[in-house]
Amino acid sequence: MAREKLGTRLGFIMLSAGCAIGCGNVWKFPWMVGKNGGGAFLLVYFFFLIFLGLPALTMEFALGRAAQKSPVKMYQAIENPGAKWHIHGIVCLIGNICLMAFYTVVTGWMIYYFVSFLTGHSAELNFVSMITNAKVNVTYLFIAVAACFFILTFNLTKGLEKVTKNMMVLLLLLMIILAVKSITLSDAAKGLKFYLIPDFSKINWNVAAAAMNQAFFSLSVGIGSMAIFGSYIGKERSLLGESVNVILLDTAVALMAGLIIFPACFSFNLEVDAGPSLLFNTMSTVFNSMKSGRIWGTLFFLFMFFAAFSTELAVCENIVACVRELTQWSRKKTAAICGAGIFTIALTTALGYSKLHFAPFGEGSAWLDFWDFIVSNNILPLGALIFALFCTNSFGWDWDDFVKEANSGAGLKIKPFMKPVFRYFVPLAVIVIYVIGLISFFK
Repeated sequence: MAREKLGTRLGFIMLSAGCAIGCGNVWKFPWMVGKNGGGAFLLVYFFFLIFLGLPALTMEFALGRAAQKSPVKMYQAIENPGAKWHIHGIVCLIGNICLMAFYTVVTGWMIYYFVSFLTGHSAELNFVSMITNAKVNVTYLFIAVAACFFILTFNLTKGLEKVTKNMMVLLLLLMIILAVKSITLSDAAKGLKFYLIPDFSKINWNVAAAAMNQAFFSLSVGIGSMAIFGSYIGKERSLLGESVNVILLDTAVALMAGLIIFPACFSFNLEVDAGPSLLFNTMSTVFNSMKSGRIWGTLFFLFMFFAAFSTELAVCENIVACVRELTQWSRKKTAAICGAGIFTIALTTALGYSKLHFAPFGEGSAWLDFWDFIVSNNILPLGALIFALFCTNSFGWDWDDFVKEANSGAGLKIKPFMKPVFRYFVPLAVIVIYVIGLISFFK
């Protein structure tokens, strides 16, 4: 089976950024900021993006490009004979499936809110009513999954690359328009102060653990979602530079999401620490109270859908690529079977607040929290740890071979002085904060 390739470098950057830009930026990021002290969380988040996210993303791209395989096969192309690193490739596939078990449902929520504003029914919106409505959840989950896997039946350049490039351009334009609108609201300055000026007294180990997990979740590193795009590109550009471009786009969108939400919250006296419902209840209240709110609400949830759908497309492409390499099926057959499988698994989340009650972490938790815990708190950080150990040590791929691959092509290079960051800081920081995060989660 010939390896498909992306048509352009822009396609690679937009696809990778599209995978990174999603619910992690525009749904989860704002409520994590609101819950963890505003600017204090933002500062720690930036630190982890640079010193953990950037190395992890570069290593994941390098693994994919060197192996020219999906995550389930990439380790076998590089690892020493008899090594067992390839077991992590299977974990990556499982991680992608677990992520889509709740991510597709959240994407469906975005579509539902967009349709409600577009059709003039936004006054009826209520987050709790929506998530407990089995019919709404299953219907919009089906739409999100069916649209995604239909696009993935086409070849790489005509399907995923073409759709994502156009969607990302529209997403960025919508965000700029909405951010400008939000920061001109009456009490926007209070929201900007909370969001952008750190209160150092709020920085603690719990905030650090949350910021690290959010950095990995936002970039989608640790489960091979980025490795697949590394396998679709040539060696014309070095991978550190491409990783910087992806992180800059990803961070710009996350920052603009905050610029949209926090000035609006303070202008309309709404709570900023509302958790997962922040974006839905808070922003629908804002738009329903605003002049021309139906138009602004429609644009906002259209942008939200674009953000979520770009990641859904990218992660599901990874699932399709893995299954194709394991089975040698055609793209159309694989997309149909994987789509049916993802829809079935995601029903747990879609019905988790109505028909399939499950409280893994006590009252108030549900299937969504279970899948998110598996992915965000475990598979993502531990996956980044495995990538770091494999890429930088002789018992894995080896530092020199990794650097040779990562530095191939024009652009920013990995320098010798960076080796301690990749080899020692990344794994040690992940281990320490991972353990602290688990302790605080179950406290």
